[in-house]
Amino acid sequence: MRIISGKDELRAAVAALKADGGTVAFVPTMGALHAGHMALVEEGRRRARHVIASIFVNPTQFGAGEDLDRYPRREASDAQMLDAAGVEILWTPDVATIYPDGPAISVRAGALGAELDGAARPGHFDGVATVVARLFGQVEPDTAVFGEKDFQQLLVIRQMVRERALPVEIVAVPTQRDADGVALSSRNLYLSPEDRRAARALPRALGEASQAIADGAAPAEALARAREALARAGFDPIDYVELRDAGTLAPVERAERPARLLAAAWLGTTRLIDNLAVAPHSG
Repeated sequence: MRIISGKDELRAAVAALKADGGTVAFVPTMGALHAGHMALVEEGRRRARHVIASIFVNPTQFGAGEDLDRYPRREASDAQMLDAAGVEILWTPDVATIYPDGPAISVRAGALGAELDGAARPGHFDGVATVVARLFGQVEPDTAVFGEKDFQQLLVIRQMVRERALPVEIVAVPTQRDADGVALSSRNLYLSPEDRRAARALPRALGEASQAIADGAAPAEALARAREALARAGFDPIDYVELRDAGTLAPVERAERPARLLAAAWLGTTRLIDNLAVAPHSG
C-alpha cells in the first residue's frame, strides 16, 4: 500500500490505476478505524478493481467546543489495517491540501442538513459536504462507500452528488455492530467501561420502538417509550429520537412508507448516534 500526502503524487497514482481501464472505489475516513470501516473497504473491493482510502480529520465539520482536538488519531495502526484489507493507496492530506485558501465552507447541505444532527451541530453537514466534494475532486473515484450508521450524512452526500452531477456511485453498507448490538464508532473509544455497558440501551430501545411501530403501535408512543428507556439507562441529554422518511428525512407520523428511526444522545461526554430501518405497517 502506498501512503500519499501530495496532490501531484496522488494524481499520478490514480492515473496509473485507471490506465488499463481499472475502476476505483473510495473509502473516506477520519481514522481511528474499526471493523465497520473494514466492511466499507470490503464492499469497495467487490465494487471496483482498486480501493483507495483516506484519513483526514476534517476541522470544518466540528463545531465550537466539540472534540476536534481529542478525536482519536492512530495513523500507524490504521495504515496497517488498511494495508491488510487490500487498500492500494492511503491518501493522507493535511489541512492546507484540502483547504488551500483556508477552511471556508463552499458546499451547503441545505434543508436536509439542517435538522436532527444538523440542528444539534449547526454547520456540521456543510463541513461534511465540503470535504467530501473536495476529496472526490482529488481522488476521482468511480464509487464511494459510506456506512448507514451515519444515515443523515449518507443522504446529504447523495444529495450533493446529484446536485453537482458528480460521476460517483454512492454505495451504502449496513451499520456494523458489536455482539451486544452497539453500533461500531470511533467515538466508542471515549466511553468508560460503565458507559460502554449502558450504551447497549440505545440499539435496544430503537429495536423495540422499530418493532412496535412495524406491529402497528402509534409512532409517538413508541418514540416516547424509547426516550424513557434511554433516560433510565443514563443518557442525558437526549438530542433526538425521531421517525423520519427514509429518503427525505421528512417527519413521519404514521408508518405507511419506508422510514428510519434515528437517535442521538449523550453518555457522559460522549455523543452516540444510531438508526434503524422501520418497515411500513402492513395491517
